[in-house]
Amino acid sequence: MTQYPPPNDYVPATLDASSWDVLEPLYKGLMDRPLSCSGCLESLLIDRSELDAAASESGANLYIDMTCHTDDESITKKFLDHVREVQPNLKEAGFQLDRRIVQCPHVDDLDKERYGVLIRNMEADVNLFREENIPIQTKDTELGTKYDEICGAMSVDFQGEEYTMPQMGKFLQDNDRSVREGAWVATMNRRYQDHDAIDAIYDEMIEIRNQMALNADCEDFREYMFKAMHRFDYTPADCESFHQGVEKVCVPLQHAGNRNRRAEMGVDSLRPWDLEVDVKGRTPLVPFKDDAELVTKTSSLFHRMDSGLGEMFDRLRGGGCLDLDSRKGKAPGGYQYNRDRTRIPFIFMNAAGLQRDVETMVHEAGHAFHSMLSEDDPLLAYRHSPIEFAEVASMSMELLAHPFLGEFYSEEEANRARRLHLEGVVNSLCWIATIDAYQHWIYTHPNHDRDQRDIYWLELHARFGPDVDWSGYEAQRAKFWQKQLHLFGVPFYYIEYGIAQLGALQLWGQYRRDPDKALANYRKAMTLGGSRPLPELFEAAELRFDFGPGTMQLLMDDVQEALAELPA
Repeated sequence: MTQYPPPNDYVPATLDASSWDVLEPLYKGLMDRPLSCSGCLESLLIDRSELDAAASESGANLYIDMTCHTDDESITKKFLDHVREVQPNLKEAGFQLDRRIVQCPHVDDLDKERYGVLIRNMEADVNLFREENIPIQTKDTELGTKYDEICGAMSVDFQGEEYTMPQMGKFLQDNDRSVREGAWVATMNRRYQDHDAIDAIYDEMIEIRNQMALNADCEDFREYMFKAMHRFDYTPADCESFHQGVEKVCVPLQHAGNRNRRAEMGVDSLRPWDLEVDVKGRTPLVPFKDDAELVTKTSSLFHRMDSGLGEMFDRLRGGGCLDLDSRKGKAPGGYQYNRDRTRIPFIFMNAAGLQRDVETMVHEAGHAFHSMLSEDDPLLAYRHSPIEFAEVASMSMELLAHPFLGEFYSEEEANRARRLHLEGVVNSLCWIATIDAYQHWIYTHPNHDRDQRDIYWLELHARFGPDVDWSGYEAQRAKFWQKQLHLFGVPFYYIEYGIAQLGALQLWGQYRRDPDKALANYRKAMTLGGSRPLPELFEAAELRFDFGPGTMQLLMDDVQEALAELPA
């Protein structure tokens, strides 16, 4: 296994990249370096990648520490100091270098097959960059941190104990309907308690994000983000096609599942606290007792799937690569963050002993595999792929794990878990369409007020949501969008999950027919990182880059066929 960071004459292995005073002369040296040929330009690209990687890893470590300890003011201060004092300088230096590279007279002499994607992305970033947006972006990050702090502080007193929000999820699987209702109401009311503060954060975010777009000569923040996220291969109209496909194909399946659930449970109406309990009254699935057992069982799962994947997962079992348990003061959600200089992935999640935690674990491991498979590329940009394909790496692992869920369960329980996951795929596509359509409206109507925002949310929730009776909790339903952290921390990052889910379902279909071929395609495509355009990455794995109603119907037919094969 290669050791990182690799030798580099320009960027010392022991560089303290948390200080701009240390970084500045190195970035200035790159700006001042003579470029007399394409070879000189290539050398600059390599040295710049190593320097960017060092700076990125320093920021990553501060972010990781902050999300693990949102209640520690000193840790949050270190992160915010970096956001305010280092990141603005990095953005300015990055722009100056990007502009120098794309305007270099030797740029056209570079190998287009090798550097085409890199230069295309740099040109887009140069065209979008505005110096006046740097402090706005800093403010946006600060607001996102404030949202994390509010959510991290949320807990619920229930049945005489204090629980984090993720930990409350286990009560929604309790067979006693009154327990489920009590848990759901307590959780929703706790979220609602902070709705004004969260609305205030979002109001300010929308205002400054719109200003960011106007500064960059964009009509609105949607246009700005499509450019910023390098969405060269699809448009807002394609997203609307995805929404229509979900409405036509997935929502009827979701509602049919709701009707079946209501009949199985023998209730007059399905309530929000009835969606996760086992309809046959079986006790909730308990895949593991603590995070140590989760890691051990996940390792065994991957070793059975593929020895190489198992070995890659085991690389995460040391060196501070995992923070998995749920606790008060920890940010919500889950993520994989690659530490770019040492090329060591980190996985963060809030495990509460549920089946969804198994899915999250293998999902984030898929991201880590992607990072490891592309780690030898000397160009930092190519060690990261477009999000639409990065999520194929993770979502496909959730599906490919199905034959190996016996590591966590008996065969009867494993079949329950498989059914839950496949039904969840349908439901998740409906939720993805809801969140994506919401963001399109939010940022193309930047002057809306809170009431208009909530009204539109309710329209979308009725269009894409489950067939559930929310009577008595209309106010909480209107603020249900506030639980989606992507709206705050990574705006417009959500349709990627839908595009990738359709790719992952195709890879799962390959795996069901020929496991060796599917895994070979997975490795081949993930090794490319971000070195090829998005459609070519899909093609490398023998997947169609299409997310319209036709493709969606074919894949949902496959899901329904697989569900029919599983015991009820």
